[in-house]
Amino acid sequence: MHPTICTIGPITIYSYGLMLALAFFVASTLAAIQAKKEGLNPELIFNFCLAVLIAGIIGARIFYVVENFGYYKQYPLEIIMLQRGGLSWFGGLIAALVYGLAYLKKKKLSVYKTFDLIVPFLALGQALGRIGCFLNGCCFGRTVIPIQIYSALLLVIIFVVLRFLQDRPHRNGEIFFYYLLLYSAKRFFVEFWRTDNPIVFAQMTLFQLIGIAIFIFAAIQLIRSKRANN
Repeated sequence: MHPTICTIGPITIYSYGLMLALAFFVASTLAAIQAKKEGLNPELIFNFCLAVLIAGIIGARIFYVVENFGYYKQYPLEIIMLQRGGLSWFGGLIAALVYGLAYLKKKKLSVYKTFDLIVPFLALGQALGRIGCFLNGCCFGRTVIPIQIYSALLLVIIFVVLRFLQDRPHRNGEIFFYYLLLYSAKRFFVEFWRTDNPIVFAQMTLFQLIGIAIFIFAAIQLIRSKRANN
């Protein structure tokens, strides 16, 4: 683990924060480039990514703190210490969706078209974020299993699959629902090798239960989309 990259005077550069920043830069830049190819305003897409990132981080942190309330009740000052890790994807997804929908409505942009454009690069950004988790030592696996690295590799595969689908004819929303389908499946199986989330029901964690619900929802939406094409 290398939670701290370096310290320059009073400034400390943390690996987790650095990887989050890199993830945002890579994902938003590639999304803006793709937007230009698809005839969308790249500046609007970049600003959308920034707004959703902020909302997502806040939601992800709140969800993580609530889930681990027993710990943060004892150490409340650590709630704002993001450099130590601790973000929940599901909490981030909910907050990002809510704020993102409001943003797109205000800017009069197509919701599904924008989501389809961004989610492949979101998966790539998440892969970089998981490397940050590995360096920070959070989101760990059983014994010596580097589950963060495995998760990052699976996210890269999801990115490749989504980019392949993105360049093929598709209905608006399909890429987004494929992302939900693939990510929820990935998270469900990865949870079996993680030890930082408690079992809540039927030998499954909260994230696995939420993942099942999202998987079913995404699968139904994709089936409906395929039937609409026939």
